[in-house]
Amino acid sequence: MTQPAYTLLEADEPPAVTIQCGDGQSPFLLVCEHASRALPRRLGDLGLDETECRRHIAWDIGAAGVARHLSRQLDATLVLQNYSRLVIDCNRSLDRPDAIPAISEWTEIPGNRNLHSSEVSARIDEVYRPFQQAVAGELDSRLDNGRPSALVAVHSFTPVFKGTARPWHVGLLYNRDARLGRSLFDVMQQDRGLVIGVNEPYAISDQTDYTIPVHGERRGILHIEFEIRQDLIESEDGQQDWAGRLERWLGASLQRLSG
Repeated sequence: MTQPAYTLLEADEPPAVTIQCGDGQSPFLLVCEHASRALPRRLGDLGLDETECRRHIAWDIGAAGVARHLSRQLDATLVLQNYSRLVIDCNRSLDRPDAIPAISEWTEIPGNRNLHSSEVSARIDEVYRPFQQAVAGELDSRLDNGRPSALVAVHSFTPVFKGTARPWHVGLLYNRDARLGRSLFDVMQQDRGLVIGVNEPYAISDQTDYTIPVHGERRGILHIEFEIRQDLIESEDGQQDWAGRLERWLGASLQRLSG
């Protein structure tokens, strides 16, 4: 007797992707790949305790809140991933070993070890691909309709990583195409006291990232990844404040580039 195909998400669980402000008129397309720490019921807790599931290894704390506020303020479409990066990381290529991490920082992920090929395929088909298709579909639609696009990925980072304090308030990440990044840096430098990391605390590459190299660079559109320090955006007030900052910086930077 043929066994039924393995599926990950049950019928009453949320889909992998949420689109906010789908009819937004802004040229900016916002994405938040690590918006949620939710795990599909079928995966249980992946062998982790609740404390670990609340940490940065599971999601980018505060990033979704900033992205949602920014979407409303800019009238910009936002694509959010509804499941934890521990299920599968939508900012990684599928050939990367950390696309489904067996260890993150110092934490082992027991539920990600020794997966059957059907389990891996279900995570790809039900979580990873829907997110990539949503981003690509939005960009394709804009291109077909002659609308300009600028891709903005919203992330957050821990104040301390493996015992080392991180001094930056916000990082600007880009690789081959520095147009928007340099314009943003010039604008953001006008904010006194702001500590800006250029390709800090991370640097984008084809090996470590997916959104910017694939959806941004390959299309030749303006793009940037923001990394905001998590202690600044843990609260609702912090998220609103930083969304306002990003709105101001992005608007001024696009105006500089357009002029």
